Amino acid sequence: TLLQNSLISLNTMDYKMNLGEVIMENIILYSSDNCPWCVKAKRYLKQKNIEFQVKDVGVDDLAAEEMIMKSGQRGIPVIDIKGEIVVGFDKLRIDGLLDL
Repeated sequence: TLLQNSLISLNTMDYKMNLGEVIMENIILYSSDNCPWCVKAKRYLKQKNIEFQVKDVGVDDLAAEEMIMKSGQRGIPVIDIKGEIVVGFDKLRIDGLLDL
C-alpha cells in the first residue's frame, strides 16, 4: 500500500541519514588552514562524497594533543579512518580503508 511504501521510504532515509552521521564520526581529518596537503586531503574526501570531521590543530590545542597521541606525529594531515591512522595524504591507503 501507499502507506507501507511511505514508511519503508522514510525508514530507508533515516538509515541513510544515520549512516552518514556514523561515517562522519568515524573519519577525522587533523589539519590546519595553511597546510597545502591538508587542503588536498579535504578536497579528495569531498570529491569522493565522504563525510568527515575537521579538527584544526593550528588553533585547537586539545585536537593537536589528540592527534599526536593517535599518530605519534606532529606533521599534518593526519586522518583517522575508523581508528586506522593515515599520516600524510596517502590516496592508496585512504582508498583501501574506505573501500573505494
